[in-house]
Amino acid sequence: MLRRLLQPVWVLLAIVFLIEAWLWDHLEPIVAKVVAAIPLARFKHWLTERVDALSPAMTLLVFAVPVVPLFPLKLVGLWLLAHEYWTGALFTIVFGKLVGVGVTAFVFDVTRAKLLEMRWFERIYELVLRLRAKAAELVDPIKRRIRELIAGDGEGWSNRTLRMIQRFRRSVHQAR
Repeated sequence: MLRRLLQPVWVLLAIVFLIEAWLWDHLEPIVAKVVAAIPLARFKHWLTERVDALSPAMTLLVFAVPVVPLFPLKLVGLWLLAHEYWTGALFTIVFGKLVGVGVTAFVFDVTRAKLLEMRWFERIYELVLRLRAKAAELVDPIKRRIRELIAGDGEGWSNRTLRMIQRFRRSVHQAR
């Protein structure tokens, strides 16, 4: 019974986790292009040399510190929400999230090798990768069903309705 009640919560958490993973996957190449376009390549090389000289524990600080300045931006977003500036709050929070993921991806790329030298960090990293795979496995049937509904390939009433709407739209476009 409890498992059945918690299933939607797990699906929601899996979706949030996959959105984070999707942002990470899609922002990492963008960050790489930004690094290539501006003088961050030199900074990345300089940072890599410095990180190589650090202990793994100090590298953890290098990994964690860059996202700390983004915390006030999130507080501004919450303040905007509290004062009902919905659009400004949404843009501020999304901007902070995107910048945070971008900065984290950049710094993690530089510090990954050193961080994985710490056994506990390696276990957490592997756990996150397993959770990501489990979340994808949990959400895949839902994504597949949504794609089927959108494509109108199934036999249910919603699929028939979508096919009818698509036929109607085609006939309207052909009549023009």
